[in-house]
Amino acid sequence: MSTETSGGTATGMDLQDEARKHLWMHFSRMGGYDDEHQIPIITRGEGCYVWDDKGNRYLDGLSGLFCVNAGHGRTELAEAAARQYEELDFFVIWSYAHPRAIELASKLASLTPGDLNKVFFTSGGAESVESAIKLSRNYHRMRGNGQKTKIIAREVAYHGTTLGALSATGITELRSQFEPLAPGGCHVPNTNLYRHPDDRDPMILAEAIDERICFEGPETVAAVILEPVQNAGGCFVPPDGYFQRVREICDEHDVLLISDEVICAWGRLGHFFACDRFGYQPDIITTAKALTSANVPMGAMIASDKLAEPFEEGNNSFAHGFTFAGHPVAAAVALANIELYEKEDLCGHVLAKEGEFRAMLETLRDIPIVGDVRGAGFFQAIELVKDQGTKETFEGMEAENLLRGFLSQELYKRGLICRADDRGDPVIQLAPPLICDTEQFQEMHDVLRPVLEEASVRMVN
Repeated sequence: MSTETSGGTATGMDLQDEARKHLWMHFSRMGGYDDEHQIPIITRGEGCYVWDDKGNRYLDGLSGLFCVNAGHGRTELAEAAARQYEELDFFVIWSYAHPRAIELASKLASLTPGDLNKVFFTSGGAESVESAIKLSRNYHRMRGNGQKTKIIAREVAYHGTTLGALSATGITELRSQFEPLAPGGCHVPNTNLYRHPDDRDPMILAEAIDERICFEGPETVAAVILEPVQNAGGCFVPPDGYFQRVREICDEHDVLLISDEVICAWGRLGHFFACDRFGYQPDIITTAKALTSANVPMGAMIASDKLAEPFEEGNNSFAHGFTFAGHPVAAAVALANIELYEKEDLCGHVLAKEGEFRAMLETLRDIPIVGDVRGAGFFQAIELVKDQGTKETFEGMEAENLLRGFLSQELYKRGLICRADDRGDPVIQLAPPLICDTEQFQEMHDVLRPVLEEASVRMVN
């Protein structure tokens, strides 16, 4: 049933009521919102901060879900969009091209390592991963290896919720609701070094990929997909040499290596692409989010020349696409966004300031509930434990009460947007805009410390 709205001018409880009636929020427990627990409604953003409909200011410690790397309210990006709207509002890149898509593809190719020169645009991250999985299968089939269909990913890793990407996602709770999934998803241990036995070489985590390929049969495995720093579970960094060994394993078995950089690219780890930070050469990079600093939805799958070769012969084509991929306005905004990154050296700023950011978080280790602090660049996590010595974690209702019953709402109430996450062991994740500096780090600390101290008293004592 349709209802009259206020034409975009509703405020206060009107917006709350309309949101509850009509807005299906993603990954949200919509039944949990009532007069006491209202839907947060964000109305304005500037720099590192956003404001809600009541005028309260919040430090965006998650960059709008790892997206707004250049900060909110960038007039340069709005102006680039306006100029493009006046020139060409929209045209597809299905058998056609337009200048901005060409220019952006060329720019991306210039920033990627090695021969990653072929840019396939998408509308977002899950679409980029879906495209990479389909390309991996298609490429092997066109080379006469049609049995190579399986995708190996890591446990607890999140790669998206389309059916193909979900088969790679290693989070049981997300997968089980939509089974049967696209076949072929296989999983190996992740690089949670905090939970890795002290007496075992962490490089066995790379060898586990070799073992899984051999178990499945190399003739059946198309690709390995890995995030440079794994998001779900809380910023799992790789051990030294991990990606170099994975590259060797993939080459030994004619398996493609996909670097899923939907989060980790665009300066998040201090480089345009995170594979450069860890010194490995993938066959495919998937990206989205901060490509436009989220001002316009856009993603990309960037593939090597080798993978494109079969599709450039005769009448062949990659039978896959999205209507809005390579949208001229999105491409114009992406170009302006990359220009901002370069002009302001935001990658260099992250490298210069990541130590200070991390040092601030390390000061919280004296709080009994803080078990581990880990991450890279402006992508950090705090793992929460019942006992620092034994590393005993919170499970079930304890984790529920800790994260959703206290931390999420209390941190937000005190002016900090971050992520209290339980897709693995309980963590708090922080990924602020790349323009953040000492002032914002101190502000994060001044919210985190008292809230974590209170949580410690509630949950441990």
